[in-house]
Amino acid sequence: MTGGNESFTAGPTSMSYLTCLTYILEEWTGVEDIGDYLSYAFYILWLLFPLVVVFVLPGVIVILFYVSILWLHIYQRKNEIKEAYSHDVWIGAREMLATIWDGHGRIWHGYELHGVENIPQGPGLVVFYHGATPVDYIYFSARLHIMKKRRCSVVADHFVFRLPGFRILLEVFGVIHGPKEACVRTLEKGHLLAIAPGGVREALFSDEMYTILWSDRKGFAQVAIDAKVPIIPMFTQNVREGFRTLGGIKILRSLYERIRLPVVPLYGGFPVKLRTFIGKPIPYEPDMTAEELAAKTKAAVQALIDKHQKIPGNIFRALMERFQTQKKED
Repeated sequence: MTGGNESFTAGPTSMSYLTCLTYILEEWTGVEDIGDYLSYAFYILWLLFPLVVVFVLPGVIVILFYVSILWLHIYQRKNEIKEAYSHDVWIGAREMLATIWDGHGRIWHGYELHGVENIPQGPGLVVFYHGATPVDYIYFSARLHIMKKRRCSVVADHFVFRLPGFRILLEVFGVIHGPKEACVRTLEKGHLLAIAPGGVREALFSDEMYTILWSDRKGFAQVAIDAKVPIIPMFTQNVREGFRTLGGIKILRSLYERIRLPVVPLYGGFPVKLRTFIGKPIPYEPDMTAEELAAKTKAAVQALIDKHQKIPGNIFRALMERFQTQKKED
């Protein structure tokens, strides 16, 4: 019989490829009715396929990170032989990686950046809500580099510096761990610096309600005061729908608080619409305390969330927004 499959002829009998495969396996293994077992196996695979996909897709981002690292090593080796840029040997590498990551953001997420005019010409501290992954910040940094030729350093958690092979990537893109003095020096040199006060805790344990988990942190505000620079609030729409975590499991929260490592599994990698919104700068005021500035910054980020994010977040809705032609107001 042929059904919907192509067939081959063995003597006078015509069989589908699936029937033929079943026949061969029965002859080879000596197991009767092996077709029933195959049908059950295919059913299980079909049933579990969505679950497999949501946990495998995040690996694409990891692969892209290591492709970036490999490119930097190749570029470094090339410039040991011939210096392409005498004042900064990494200019060409940054251009290439910005193009790669911006291309990924455009294709996979239809990434948009709004409010870039709110970024001052001089130094400034960009403060943003941390999604389950920092991929939205990477897209922002790449687009900013392409549009404005501006480099934005970022403060990262200590565990990032322990990741195998990441050292060269962190050095090239100005990723720092701190302390406060290093952050102030970066700003005093006229650079942009980004920080997510919620850090890994916010990344892992916030959810589709987009709750800001900053606790009573005000160190970032003191950095802005010491460097006498404005704070620029930033938020990415649907960042929680692109990647989700299993942070609602209490035992994982307890384990994180004990060892302070990101042990919470994440899933997703869904091609949802991502839009980054940059708010109006909060200017430096010499009479403002760190507590007051931190509260003002938190309110500014919350205002961006309230304006641009539908609560609770919904993955299907975020996917459908990829097909909307009308852009959301800045």
